[in-house]
Amino acid sequence: MSSRRPFAAASFVLISALALAGCASAESAPAAEEESSETSTVTYSWERNTAGEDEDPAYETETVEVPKDPQKIVAFEMATVDTIGALGGEVAGAPLDFVPAYLQDSLAEDAFNSGTLFEADLIAIEAQQPDLIVIGGRSSALYDDLSQIAPTIDLGISGSYLETLERNVTFLGEVLGAEDKAAEALADLEVGIDEAKEATAAAGNGLAVIVSGGELSAMAPTGAEAGSSNVRGGLIYDVFGVEPVVQDVASATHGEPISFEFLLEHDPDTLWIVDRDAATGEGEAGAAAQVLDNDIVKQTTASENDAIVYLDPVAWYIVYGGIETTRLLIDDVMQITE
Repeated sequence: MSSRRPFAAASFVLISALALAGCASAESAPAAEEESSETSTVTYSWERNTAGEDEDPAYETETVEVPKDPQKIVAFEMATVDTIGALGGEVAGAPLDFVPAYLQDSLAEDAFNSGTLFEADLIAIEAQQPDLIVIGGRSSALYDDLSQIAPTIDLGISGSYLETLERNVTFLGEVLGAEDKAAEALADLEVGIDEAKEATAAAGNGLAVIVSGGELSAMAPTGAEAGSSNVRGGLIYDVFGVEPVVQDVASATHGEPISFEFLLEHDPDTLWIVDRDAATGEGEAGAAAQVLDNDIVKQTTASENDAIVYLDPVAWYIVYGGIETTRLLIDDVMQITE
């Protein structure tokens, strides 16, 4: 692609207000607040679900004093690995088997393996005595164990993608002493997303599809749901302004699974494809293209107009957050202009 293109949302003028707003409610996003110009910590609060696996959600406000300029950070959340590296920091520990190639430079040279996206190697982490541990999404349930080792915070998605990105980049910029770099990155991303939205507006309606195991699943706008997987599925619509070919995707598909005939029936101008198997390592790159290489798909407007866009599967399905990843999302969307 051409030069890096950065990000959207009129709310960016409120960067400081959002990120330094104090404690969050159960429906609101986490917030960070500097207690004074001389303090060596930043107060971070969020609403944590304390319910068990089979219980109804029960939220409690969790508040943690986060040390400024932490020398040893463990991050289970790939978007955090992304943003820390983009702001000039480095991550001392992470689930190394899950860090994508484009984020390897965010790791310290002697980075250690902290476990997986779902499970922590508590012995290894405790031996390293980190200054800060960051969880989110898949790893949120690790809080109780990890908080016994070091200050632990949850930077997973809460609210919209753009709100979370803005909040987390601003907060980590403050923690790392990189406030100016964080503000510049957000401003650049805003410009890039605006550019991408102009491109999608000119491209007509669309449908985002996950391909996995030879099956198709339609992705839908987030709507009232703000969970991590909902936000992921709605990225192409909610962030980049693609008009869904059917307004209520979930209802039209009776859930999510769809057939090739569904594609032909609704006939989107553009198909946006995420290869889940490639993202999770369960399949080879290009498998989604093989699945869609059939006579039914070839009859669609998207195929006839060469408007089937294959999105970076790791960025859109695994990471979908952070500065570098958002740049990748923008570049992916801008393929529609080529």
